[in-house]
Amino acid sequence: MMWYELTGKDSDVVVSSRVRLARNLCDYPFGKRLDESGAKEIIEKVRSVFEGVGDYTFTDYSTLDPTVKSAEYERHKISREFAEAKTPTALIESDEKNLYIMLLEEDHIRIQSIMAGLSLNEAYASASSADTLIDSSLRIAYNEKLGYLTHCPTNLGTGMRASVMMFLPGITAAGGIRSLQNQLGKLGLTIRGMSGEGSASNGCLYQISNQVTLGNSECEILTKLTEICEKITEQERSLREKMKADESGRFTDRIMRSYGTMLYATLIDTSELVKLYADVRLGACLGIIDRVTPKTLDEILVRGMPNVITLENRGAVNANRRDRCRAEMVRYVLAGASEK
Repeated sequence: MMWYELTGKDSDVVVSSRVRLARNLCDYPFGKRLDESGAKEIIEKVRSVFEGVGDYTFTDYSTLDPTVKSAEYERHKISREFAEAKTPTALIESDEKNLYIMLLEEDHIRIQSIMAGLSLNEAYASASSADTLIDSSLRIAYNEKLGYLTHCPTNLGTGMRASVMMFLPGITAAGGIRSLQNQLGKLGLTIRGMSGEGSASNGCLYQISNQVTLGNSECEILTKLTEICEKITEQERSLREKMKADESGRFTDRIMRSYGTMLYATLIDTSELVKLYADVRLGACLGIIDRVTPKTLDEILVRGMPNVITLENRGAVNANRRDRCRAEMVRYVLAGASEK
């Protein structure tokens, strides 16, 4: 099952956890210096490692329709750079392990595991299992002083980026994001919008990750990030309770109006969906709206993205048609949730 179909630890605040490992093969140049022939050789070598192993599947992404690739990016299975690549690329994946291995993104190999809730150690274990398999079969570029050699110098060392997607409407409403950003920066962490670097903080979703890989062990990175997220979670929950205590009734009214729009609207565009998601997910977390879980809202958000909607509705390329299909999907998912 996909990460957004599952429930993890502290999932009212921590939507998902991701661990990504950057690896490169010896004897091949990095980045744009790698020619098409070399790229195809790398793809074939890594593909052979996973052939006949578990439930891993292989897909040549060079042949996929751009809409399919963009939809996989919206599901967070791959990066934007990987989806937009014009050179040979491939994906090896295991939905059972929530594991996605991008071949020929920025590095030769990018192993990514994404799981629901605060599950950094579990995500690392999943990614590490694939890393061990690759390392035992292929020669990985490694230096005793610098660690794993990567295309971007900021990934030297462990080659690991760990991140969590956090839902922070309380801290956002209190105007505390800038202060949080400053505090995290002092700790070697960074906070970005829900789609990573350069993206907006839509839906009160923020991605928090480590900035430094060199000089820190995997355990140190994971421990620090987990502890920080636990503290942020406590702060967020406290601020949410203060919002709920609003005696004017405007807070609850806003949430219920958003819920009503989700239940009865016939047209919902992407921007409106993200705003509705933030209100209704908060209402579900605080018990204002029953029979709807945060997991249900996460599913709605992912399935409501433009390219995912297009694929699920056999090519709904017209914007008005997508908005109609999106509203239908939202009503259908909420109806199913209320029957459980």
